[in-house]
Amino acid sequence: MPFFFFDGTMILIVPALLLALWAQFKVKSTYAKYSKVDNRAGLTGADVAQLILRDNGIADSHSLYGGGGGQGVGIECIGGNLTDHYDPRTRTLRLSENVYYGRSVAALGIAAHEVGHAVQHAKMYSPLTLRNLIYPVCSIGSTLAFPLFFIGLFFRTGLSPLMMQAAIFMFSLSVFFTVLTLPVEFNASSRALKALSGSNYLQPDELKGAQKVLTAAAMTYVAAAAMAIMQLVRMLLIAGRR
Repeated sequence: MPFFFFDGTMILIVPALLLALWAQFKVKSTYAKYSKVDNRAGLTGADVAQLILRDNGIADSHSLYGGGGGQGVGIECIGGNLTDHYDPRTRTLRLSENVYYGRSVAALGIAAHEVGHAVQHAKMYSPLTLRNLIYPVCSIGSTLAFPLFFIGLFFRTGLSPLMMQAAIFMFSLSVFFTVLTLPVEFNASSRALKALSGSNYLQPDELKGAQKVLTAAAMTYVAAAAMAIMQLVRMLLIAGRR
């Protein structure tokens, strides 16, 4: 989130910034701790992803067809650390190497969470459906909002108020998208923990570790939403006194 203008309103984003820093520290430290705790079932992240997809009646398209497509969900190994995500456009679950091959409690929790998004997609979970629908518009709005607001703020023309109002509207869409992400992420984690527990992929004590990893990860989304809201409040205050 760019700090587009430094003034007294900057104080508003300090709590959100501190929350974001704490959330990043918490997710990294929690992941580091539970990535060293192997699950007793000996499953890898890729294993548990396939099993949960199967449990929900969703085919693993890679194992069935040798590639993505159809109504199945592909599972791929990608580089990086904590880069795991589900791509609804291609119905592909992408797991980082440590999660894909990992047998830790953290790896299984993260893999199950990403499968939770695939299950949401398959079952047409309404917040995810809406988020996917508005993503293109929100992405463009987020990119254009700050430059447009900056131009309207510093280059005084007859169009300046209109430009600033347009920027606020576009950024409001981005904030809505960020807030809408919260129920999507919390629901995916809930589905993950239920799947891991219900099929005994993790034992109760192991499940507590996975839950801590997912809770820490969820706080990063809470921090992002708080930062976005505070930036929007800043824009409204700055525009209101011009």
